[in-house]
Amino acid sequence: MNTLETTDIQLGYIPLLDCTAILWAQHQGYFTEQGLNVTLVKEPSWASLRDRLAFGILDAAHCLSAMLPAAATGNDQLGIPLQTSLVLSTNRAFISLSQKLCYELKIHMQDSAQESAAKVVQALKQGDKIQLAHVFKQSIHHYCLREWLALADQELAKKYQPSTLPPSYMVDAISSQLIDGFCVGEPWNIQAQIEGYSYVIAESKQIIPEVADKVLATTHEWANKHPNTLNALQTAIQQAQHDLSTLQSLQPIWHMLEDSEIIRFNCSHLVHTYAFHKIQNIIRSFGTQDRPKPDDFEWIIQQMCKWDNLELDTAQIKNISTQCTGHLIE
Repeated sequence: MNTLETTDIQLGYIPLLDCTAILWAQHQGYFTEQGLNVTLVKEPSWASLRDRLAFGILDAAHCLSAMLPAAATGNDQLGIPLQTSLVLSTNRAFISLSQKLCYELKIHMQDSAQESAAKVVQALKQGDKIQLAHVFKQSIHHYCLREWLALADQELAKKYQPSTLPPSYMVDAISSQLIDGFCVGEPWNIQAQIEGYSYVIAESKQIIPEVADKVLATTHEWANKHPNTLNALQTAIQQAQHDLSTLQSLQPIWHMLEDSEIIRFNCSHLVHTYAFHKIQNIIRSFGTQDRPKPDDFEWIIQQMCKWDNLELDTAQIKNISTQCTGHLIE
């Protein structure tokens, strides 16, 4: 066994279903089996997590995939290179709108993404104030929201000004009528719908390609200095990912998510049954993740160019995409 460069790890995460493998690895002692003393740090927002990872307060983190090319281009205002070699989730975002707005605009859950976008865009053009939110500027959620609006009107999608809120605040925000809709990962869409505030009207798979959503990220510098430690960290999480796809019962994982205050609502095979099985299927999907692909980051960078006015040529995009998967381009 290779000697670990360090054993004490600060590992950050945001409360979402796709941090499940990280929490389960800790719960089952998989980090300890690899010789690691991991402290899990629940961060209040993606901005906080990004800053604390970049400046070395966190050693590794459950990260938005788009944070990596944003760091590589300096579009995050920090410019500290990040990298990943482990995907935690792929394209698992959803768009929810308030039940009040759905009623007023005659939006039905059976509507296609294009149909629901057209109804919202028409209302916006008529002067209605509709405030939508995403989780972070550099995220597939932001780009999914804009691409959804663009199904009806490209120019309006470009000009629209969404809010940015931490994932776990979305339910409170829509219940307080601070926002009219949002794009976020689970379980927050499901919770808002169960509590009667919103409906899930579209999913990212209908709108954008199958690209990495969350990844395990470190700074490039930390990864270079701690290759054996990073490998041990990934091995433990991959062991947990394997459990997610192979365990006969996910009940222990469900209880863990309740104890971690990620699942905060009553949901079972008897109550809110469809939501229960949806969550179970999503958790199962986290066990079958591919390695990060440069193509995923190329698409994300192209989105940055499209919506954030970033100017890069094809060669630069390819180089940055390669850097995001752990190969620094000098």
